[in-house]
Amino acid sequence: MGEPLFDDEQLRAGTEAHYEDAVYYDQAYRRRKEDLRFYADLAEVMGPQVLELGCGTGRVSIAMAERGAEVLGVDTMAPMLERAKERLAKAKPAVRERVRFAKGDLRKLRRKERFDLVVSPFNVFNHLYERADVERALATVAAHLKPKGRFVFDVRVPQVVELARHPDKVYSGGTIKLASNGRKYRYRERFDWDPIAQVQMVEMAFVGVDDPSDFLLTPLAHRQFFPAELEALLHYNGFEILDRFGDFDGGELGPESESQIMLCRPRRRR
Repeated sequence: MGEPLFDDEQLRAGTEAHYEDAVYYDQAYRRRKEDLRFYADLAEVMGPQVLELGCGTGRVSIAMAERGAEVLGVDTMAPMLERAKERLAKAKPAVRERVRFAKGDLRKLRRKERFDLVVSPFNVFNHLYERADVERALATVAAHLKPKGRFVFDVRVPQVVELARHPDKVYSGGTIKLASNGRKYRYRERFDWDPIAQVQMVEMAFVGVDDPSDFLLTPLAHRQFFPAELEALLHYNGFEILDRFGDFDGGELGPESESQIMLCRPRRRR
């Protein structure tokens, strides 16, 4: 096999850098609401005990708790967990009592608790770059589900046009003001794609409007899972797909879908 385009250090940076500024993260995704409703609806029906793998700043955990779920949110990134606790502190007392946050790696997590529902929203599995990583993560899910529990997660649908972008071309995203420091930046993106490892690397650049030397570069790595491939990975790791959707309104997965949302359970032994 040939050498991968991205080495371990680049993948580590592409996994962590985007989540080191939790205030910016919340700013960037403040308009993302459709998944909150979807996962909150699920928790209301399939809960009440819910484990969220990759809870980030607590968007989904808190939304599920507002519907009555008792949630344990787990994440590897300390800045995200700190932000999640800040957000939770502003919630109603009854919601605060129903949410816990803990630091942990979804490939290694093992707790004595079992849950009615395990969720992993907003592309968390796109940070699992090797088959062994996927297998360990799915083993974690299976280890924490009750006998009749369900597992629901979403990942991106690979966008072929996006993957074909030339790595030397830079795309402009306009001007933004970072909430974390109050300064204005010109936002730029560059895309690179390893077709063998199926990893896309996005470089997000922030160039100061008033001071071009004020320059921030944030890499973001995503393992791309094609739908048939994802179905096979779930099947051969002991999961049955009960349903899959192409949007958070329950629409069919199709050519125009941006997300693939999987509703699964451990496959029953015969």
